[in-house]
Amino acid sequence: MAGAREAVENLLRAADIEIDGARPCDIQVHDERFFPRVLAGGTLGFGETYMDGWWDCAALDEMCCRAIRARVEQRFSSSFANLLALATSLLINRQTRARSREVGEKHYDLGNDFFQAMLDPWLQYSCALFHEGDDLAAAQERKLEMICQRPQLRPGDRLLDIGCGWGGLAKYAAQNYGCSVVGLTVSREQQQFAQRWCSGLEVQIQLRDYREIEGRFDRAVSVGMVEHVGFKNYRTYLAAVFNSLGKEGRFLCQGICNPISSWQLDPWIHFSELTSPVALPPDESGRGNLLVEDVFNLGPHYDPTLMAWEENFRRPWPRFAPRYDERFRRMWGFYLLSCAGAFRARSLQVYSILFAREGTLARDSRSRPGAQNSWSQPRNEEAASVRYRGELVDFKKETTPPKSRHKGGRDAHPVREIRSPITDHSAQLPWAFGRSLLSS
Repeated sequence: MAGAREAVENLLRAADIEIDGARPCDIQVHDERFFPRVLAGGTLGFGETYMDGWWDCAALDEMCCRAIRARVEQRFSSSFANLLALATSLLINRQTRARSREVGEKHYDLGNDFFQAMLDPWLQYSCALFHEGDDLAAAQERKLEMICQRPQLRPGDRLLDIGCGWGGLAKYAAQNYGCSVVGLTVSREQQQFAQRWCSGLEVQIQLRDYREIEGRFDRAVSVGMVEHVGFKNYRTYLAAVFNSLGKEGRFLCQGICNPISSWQLDPWIHFSELTSPVALPPDESGRGNLLVEDVFNLGPHYDPTLMAWEENFRRPWPRFAPRYDERFRRMWGFYLLSCAGAFRARSLQVYSILFAREGTLARDSRSRPGAQNSWSQPRNEEAASVRYRGELVDFKKETTPPKSRHKGGRDAHPVREIRSPITDHSAQLPWAFGRSLLSS
């Protein structure tokens, strides 16, 4: 046991994290079994021992950020748990239709009131877009405006929302852009809630998988869903979208990504590792490709989004404690705060990619009367520091981000302004559907 403790101490010391230290980012160990468990189980053991109450950390988000920046998790890459997860992902298609519904039941059917307490009024369970002074509600509405403006929605468009959640985006697009919307979800609770919430609008919420799309659409969006697709299904996923779009269709796909091509999975989080994007090959009818129009990186905005969610989860917890046990409380808190640390360390990104069918003509960028591209226009010069415009490589300067909603009022980490919008430079973009498409 002493040898295991020393080994873990040495690993964490490289990230300036101490065992039983006095700083908020230091780990307080309550059970000596923590050390051999972490050495044997890697990041999975690290998270599960936190759920079991074997250790605590006052600033879990910052501790995870430090550990990730120091690449501590790579020391555990050869653990059996990680190797098993990797082998499973390569050999078995875990994102089948049946399993997609299982995910919906286990994660999204925790209770609508639970997510209403944690999220914003539009019930957006994806990265917000902050400008200086925004709270979570304002940042999520700014994100919705961006999603509607970039594919140039206009009245009368038929919009497909793949992974529509509780219907917030569908409701927003129908109310503000005059679209008719079909939303897809694999969660029965989400479907029932969204149908009620969007009643009276031209919105249909269907309980179906993306492989079961029916009909033709002018525009399609998929926000925070591609993470669940799995690299074995990227070709099927893009083909399903392509075949649902009209000849001048556009598709906005937004998801959490690893900027480095890799098939190594973290068994704690189960994110699909996304790789470099390519255009969709022609289908059997020879009808053109999906081309990359532009890319927008929201990654730095997920840190304050997750911190706001954690605060909204923690504050009303006494109301939910009778329904969920203490292990769930610790698991959910670890999930939110460790992800915040990962985004703060810039090891994860959120890329919003706009695709268009080959031959699509540009529309007027103001797709509804009075639209002013409000999502990208800062309210003042200071807010210009959190303005993001596309290209992922050309980082010009360090800037000051909006205030983070961290515990204790800590400021968010410095982020970089991203410039130089791109068109059709798909080979340069460290994202998404890579080897499963290239191999065919």
